[in-house]
Amino acid sequence: MPDVHLGIGATIGSVIATHKAIIPAAVGVDIGCGMVAARLSITGNDIEEKSLKKVFDQISRDVPVGRGQHADDRVLVEAVRPFEPGLKSLTHRHPQLLKAFGKFSKWANQMGTLGGGNHFIEVCLDESSQIWVMLHSGSRGIGNAMADYFIKLARQDMENWMIHLPDRDLAYFPEGSEHFNDYVEAVHWAQDYAMQNRQSMLDLVLGALHRHLPPFRVTSEVVNCHHNYVAQEHHYRANVWVTRKGAIRARAGDLGIVPGSMGARSYIVRGKGNPESFCSSAHGAGRRMSRTAAEQQFTEHDLIRQTEGVICRKDKGVIDEIPGAYKDIDVVMQNQNDLTEIIHTLKQVVCVKG
Repeated sequence: MPDVHLGIGATIGSVIATHKAIIPAAVGVDIGCGMVAARLSITGNDIEEKSLKKVFDQISRDVPVGRGQHADDRVLVEAVRPFEPGLKSLTHRHPQLLKAFGKFSKWANQMGTLGGGNHFIEVCLDESSQIWVMLHSGSRGIGNAMADYFIKLARQDMENWMIHLPDRDLAYFPEGSEHFNDYVEAVHWAQDYAMQNRQSMLDLVLGALHRHLPPFRVTSEVVNCHHNYVAQEHHYRANVWVTRKGAIRARAGDLGIVPGSMGARSYIVRGKGNPESFCSSAHGAGRRMSRTAAEQQFTEHDLIRQTEGVICRKDKGVIDEIPGAYKDIDVVMQNQNDLTEIIHTLKQVVCVKG
């Protein structure tokens, strides 16, 4: 087993640094899941509520959510094309991946799509009433399939090498082993796909806003950051593979996004570069109860009350995402004030979920 160092407590995210090895299951099946946010040149004073309702409907039409994907004649060709050579190379060496993709074979159609669960698209107001667009998504079905394939491969390697682990999810690829480089290539492919997926959705959302809001431009650097990923970094005088699961990189000066739930505040932050966390930060509020427990405890009336002032779905299909199912984001931020400083405070006025 490689040396493992835990950074942030698993209650709000975890950071694992390994020497010369990567644990695929630690990244999870949503490789490259993360956030993107952009500030616009218009304010809440420039728009009417009826316009926001039109924006909600337009985004819902333009960006497939849940299991939805773009029709063949709506594929974002320019966004997809750069990923074709890498995928062809991977599947040539691992033809079993083609079978693993299964129902995700139309990976190109999923570029620029949201997915379900806790993924969302939001229009927010900051502390100065400036409008922001913010969204949360990952590498969709193809990232899931890649992760599942390599996690199983790592477990099989452990059995072949007769390495007995306390938990099968700790199966790893050592540097120099047969599958190490291929996994690194696959995970980076999926992370790049996830980042482009968010950028493509941001473009679609901005297009939807242009149709119903006054003229605007993006006025600040777009923040696009992973919170489920692996990267090679230098910490404590050593080159290590850092896996962040539910955590963002927060080196000194790094901009990041820490969202709350669909009825709570979110934050744009700047990292402080705390070495004890491997320069990391929590990625969001985190759940305080399971989806099943939330569905049993809360009602549609609770959802309506807790999302007051937000144009969003308020039906039983999203009760599992009710704000009450999540931890208090302000407590999370207070607990990690040695990791990040708050730059902007955002409150959503529109939220689209799968």
